[in-house]
Amino acid sequence: MSQFDVTVIGSGPGGYVAAIRAAQLGFKTAIIEKYSTLGGTCLNVGCIPSKALLDSSEHFENAKHNFAGHGIIINEPQADIARMIERKNEVIKQNTDGISYLMNKNKITVFEGVGSFESATQIKVTKNDGSSETIESKYTIIATGSKPSALPFISLDKERVITSTEALNLKEIPKHLVVIGGGVIGLELGSVYLRLGAQVTVVEFMDKIIPGMDGALSKELTKVLKKQGMKFMLSTAVSAVERNGDTVKITAKDKKGEEVVVEGDYCLVSVGRKPYTDGLGLEKAGVELDERGRVKVNDHLQTNVANIYAIGDVIKGAMLAHKAEEEGVFVAETLAGQKPHINYNLIPGVVYTWPEVAGVGKTEEQLKEEGVAYKVGSFPMRALGRSRASGDVDGLVKIIADEKTDEVLGMHIIGARAADLIAEGVIAMEFRASAEDIARSSHAHPTYAEAIKEAALDATGKRPIHM
Repeated sequence: MSQFDVTVIGSGPGGYVAAIRAAQLGFKTAIIEKYSTLGGTCLNVGCIPSKALLDSSEHFENAKHNFAGHGIIINEPQADIARMIERKNEVIKQNTDGISYLMNKNKITVFEGVGSFESATQIKVTKNDGSSETIESKYTIIATGSKPSALPFISLDKERVITSTEALNLKEIPKHLVVIGGGVIGLELGSVYLRLGAQVTVVEFMDKIIPGMDGALSKELTKVLKKQGMKFMLSTAVSAVERNGDTVKITAKDKKGEEVVVEGDYCLVSVGRKPYTDGLGLEKAGVELDERGRVKVNDHLQTNVANIYAIGDVIKGAMLAHKAEEEGVFVAETLAGQKPHINYNLIPGVVYTWPEVAGVGKTEEQLKEEGVAYKVGSFPMRALGRSRASGDVDGLVKIIADEKTDEVLGMHIIGARAADLIAEGVIAMEFRASAEDIARSSHAHPTYAEAIKEAALDATGKRPIHM
């Protein structure tokens, strides 16, 4: 029986990062992955492929609507969805091959098959051909991630009534894509097909889209996406989804309680994700789950079984790849006797629409609920020379600071490159910077980041220079 110091079940961002860090720290490490490629949901059917399609569709959108304004005259562009999907698959392969390279580089043993506990220290790996082997591990890290959720009354045929996985591999551009759920995944994939020419309608139970983010971002993104042509049915509860041939009918009730019907040729069900623990054999190891089917862990990400840890989407907290990565490093370093730390308040959230949306720290709604006295500074992207030069004038930066101490409590951005700009907020808040600190830090001109400096000036009570 092969023996290891650390075995990771699942090779997504949390799992493969945990394995690499464990190997770097001198542990004899193994990783178990049931699929033939490494990288989990993120690299295969999530973050990376969706961004590849977002980038392709953005190029098409610019060619069709924005190039002429820059003096670039081309014939009417055509969207080749087959080539876009092919390119997306090429990007996936480059990334998954990169993970395989890192496993070899760090001398991590890779097992392809389903990993399930035989006991707290023994894991059975069942391979695709039906054969199996059992390994022994001093420590195990569960990193099995999540899968798309559905509503109990919806039958997913994965042809016309689909999840995000199928939406990444459509063979045609929908005529009318109905998206159930106004969260990150639904809006991103809705944006892909909207740009390619589909009519897109988003049906959302809540009274706003991206409900977990700051209200100012939700309001601005709604306005921008409506301008792009996306339609919204908010405060609307779906009650039935029926397919008849190539038509999908969605029945719902609006906020007045009246029945509404919308029909499309595809329906993307994007109502969140749920932890994936199927086939793990947790009962044999004695690992407990909570009431929502997540693996229960303490502040050290340790389960009720002392030598078994869990990270990422399979435990409590935001289902984000970078959160899982931080947790993977955290566990590996904990096992090595170090004292790592994660500030969950400073895990940024991002929506990769265009403009991008990003936030970190507290939202204004959260601070109101907590009774914290705060002040707000904001600055519109359209006031920046860089934004006008690129034509990306939609959006704003919003900084929330403590009313008395001026410490930055939250930063929220919608605009070009918000996904990259939010790192400034993370760093500032990790070092407990004040709005004054940011306002007095030189920002290169002309850049989108200048909006952060200007919003910080506004938060300090001083007038922004360019507004």
